[in-house]
Amino acid sequence: MENMEIPERRSATIYIDGDAIPRELKEAVYRAAERTRIPAVLVANSFQRIPASALVRLEVTGSGFDAADNRIVELARAGDLVITSDIPLADRVLAKGAQAFNSHGELFTPANIKTRLAMRDVMQDLRAAGEVTGGPAPFSPKHREKFLNLLNRLLTAAAKR
Repeated sequence: MENMEIPERRSATIYIDGDAIPRELKEAVYRAAERTRIPAVLVANSFQRIPASALVRLEVTGSGFDAADNRIVELARAGDLVITSDIPLADRVLAKGAQAFNSHGELFTPANIKTRLAMRDVMQDLRAAGEVTGGPAPFSPKHREKFLNLLNRLLTAAAKR
């Protein structure tokens, strides 16, 4: 059998951590993928509905611990966009040169990710000790607006590469 080289992927891809964002934002990402012609991949550990589109696909990983996160890390490359609320996942894809942001429109960067990881660990310890019972602020229209603005900015930049 002839040894064929796999061509290098040229354009960015949007990877969505399946449990990371509300449905209305997933739908906005699917529309943005169509508009910009940048493919989107929803990675989840169970079936989720996606539109019938050549630019949007679902990758089901199964329910193993961090299976979806590990698959996103495996797939992500420099220049890709990863949407996740999982700070350790964001750290892992940033190390590969991808960009990561959450449903509240907050961009994770090499400059802020270590602080975010440390804060996450402190909050986890406080919760385990019963000191903190609350979580992040509920999703709001302001978060939606901030997310959509950041998504559009990042997609515009990705389309120019």
